[in-house]
Amino acid sequence: MLLIKNGYIKTMAGPDIPKGCVLIGDDGKIVSVAESIECNDATVIDAQGRLVTPGCVDAHCHIGLDNQAMGWEGRDYNEAVDPITPQMRAIDSINPLDEAFGLALKGGVTSACTGPGSANVVGGTFVAIKLAGKRVDKMIIKDPIAMKCAFGENPKRVYGQGIKKSPTTRMATAALLRETLFKTKRYMEDKEAGKNPGFDMKLEAMIPVLKGEIPLKAHAHRHDDILTSIRIAKEFGVGITLDHCTDGSLIADELAEENLPAFVGPTFGSKSKIELTNKSFKTPVDLVKAGVKVSIITDAPVIPLQYLPMCAALAAKAGLDPEYAWKAITINPAESTGIGDRVGSLEPGKDGDVVIWTADPMTAVGAESAMTIVNGKIVYQA
Repeated sequence: MLLIKNGYIKTMAGPDIPKGCVLIGDDGKIVSVAESIECNDATVIDAQGRLVTPGCVDAHCHIGLDNQAMGWEGRDYNEAVDPITPQMRAIDSINPLDEAFGLALKGGVTSACTGPGSANVVGGTFVAIKLAGKRVDKMIIKDPIAMKCAFGENPKRVYGQGIKKSPTTRMATAALLRETLFKTKRYMEDKEAGKNPGFDMKLEAMIPVLKGEIPLKAHAHRHDDILTSIRIAKEFGVGITLDHCTDGSLIADELAEENLPAFVGPTFGSKSKIELTNKSFKTPVDLVKAGVKVSIITDAPVIPLQYLPMCAALAAKAGLDPEYAWKAITINPAESTGIGDRVGSLEPGKDGDVVIWTADPMTAVGAESAMTIVNGKIVYQA
């Protein structure tokens, strides 16, 4: 057992505990969070008054599929030969020994939702993983968590300018996604009726979307692309998350009506393409004011994953309440991606993923983890 004492505990499940304790059991689960805990059998860690939080969670990145310092050989996130590839699975591309994982843990990020890029209209499934481990099969929190789809510039650029096939327009992107959903619906109905439609791996992979078991994960920056993704999801009665949501400020009131989670980012850095024209750390501020549930994302490696807390801090500087900024990188992404029963807050029964910080990263530039704990085991120590 592991007992963290004398910490400023930010549980993300209730009020802060200015001087408190966290007890993690031998099974790696949190046993108790309280002002005072006594346990004679536990290894004691004195937090020395430092900030103690749940491990940070990124709702959208490509860690493990786009490896650092490996050039083209490490880019395993876009099967850019066919705009419809739902049969691709993130778990088959993840390299858990890439140095990005260790850097993320040092930065206080312990869980991430990672998967295919945005070259394809339908790209394959995302997986939620812990960032500590050597074998991805043992790092999985939930698989799959979503089916990646993409709107806007990326599919048009990859196929219209590169491979010279559809989609070359936004109309075609929407049509290809609709066609895939229509085919899946018919395929699924035939199977349920006892007919033999003939095995189709692509359509098999899409069935969980139609059944509501996983949502579409919609890459959409521009305002009209965001609304097109919602329109299609409504047509087929499927779930969807709004990933990137760069133009969210322009349609915040419209998005609030839909009651859908928005994963905002990557916001730090240059505006590298046209649909990033309105990129701003003010976007999460405007969305939250309108009533949208917001998570902040890095889209790593666009922003290295260890800088997720920095991105939240920059949103706070732009006007986002600092308490909400913490929610945007802990409990919000956990709940919005369907892993809130495991991570995102310090509560009894949840995984023992804890960060003891050198300083509060919302207010101190350069703050990082003094100690990172995943499943009750110390995986990083300064």
